[in-house]
Amino acid sequence: MRSEPVVRIQSLVKRYGTKTAVDGLDLEASAGITAVLGPNGAGKTTTIETCEGYRRPDAGTVRVLGLDPVAQSGELRPRLGVMLQSGGVYSGARADEMLRHVAKLHARPLDVDGLIERLGLGSCGRTTYRRLSGGQQQRLALAMAVVGRPELVFLDEPTAGLDPQARRATWDLVRDLRSDGVSVILTTHHMDEAEELSDDVAIIDAGRVIAQGSPEQLCRGGAENTLRFIGRPGLDVASLLKALPADSAAAELTPGSYRVSGKIDPQLLATVTSWCAQHGVMPDRISVERHTLEDVFLELTGRELRG
Repeated sequence: MRSEPVVRIQSLVKRYGTKTAVDGLDLEASAGITAVLGPNGAGKTTTIETCEGYRRPDAGTVRVLGLDPVAQSGELRPRLGVMLQSGGVYSGARADEMLRHVAKLHARPLDVDGLIERLGLGSCGRTTYRRLSGGQQQRLALAMAVVGRPELVFLDEPTAGLDPQARRATWDLVRDLRSDGVSVILTTHHMDEAEELSDDVAIIDAGRVIAQGSPEQLCRGGAENTLRFIGRPGLDVASLLKALPADSAAAELTPGSYRVSGKIDPQLLATVTSWCAQHGVMPDRISVERHTLEDVFLELTGRELRG
């Protein structure tokens, strides 16, 4: 394992005309799996593309495996694997010939046939890229990113559009990369994916890193102090809040799904069930649990939709 960060970003600024996409961002990613999360338009894709050498910073410094991804791209690129959200494949090329072509560009590629079998691409090996389903295109892009045995691989939404079986196979492959000493920078909108796979999580919003740590560290604040239950939609949450201790909070997260936070103890649980009984509510699936990464993400970035 490397002792120095595999990615170090200091005061990164990237503008598109009058719009500042990345605004003085600082980020370090160590060996292992780092998930980069953020709402749409937060600046995460621009940040990753700058690390990959596709964009030149307007200010600040970026070092990937200790190298400048623009000035030293020739030295860096053989050591990287990159999975883009789209593109990077000839639309008329067959899946197997594209993967074998990429494998031949590397000195010690993985076994192509084994990779094809593992990612379930065997049945579509003779199919041209443009005729593959969205999920098959995703799996081919992932295979192309890892076939060269990179030291560091950037995966942009690797499980978007995948069915549950393919998603789990992708997770297993990412874990195996880590076991083999490969570091992974992962962007995803699936909070459970980030929580399941990552050693470290960086949350980006408005062009800056607003939180970073392991999933356990990020979820720890108030994490063990959450009670959830299911009831009919539209319960009088204000009335429930009045019955609770002063340091408690209550909210209807989605219709019929309620969360109570504060000091969760037997007395508070009794208060909630008593309030439900008084209001003719039969609570379902009462649970005391920690915050999820999705809870933390929404608390930090807000719940409004982003364009």
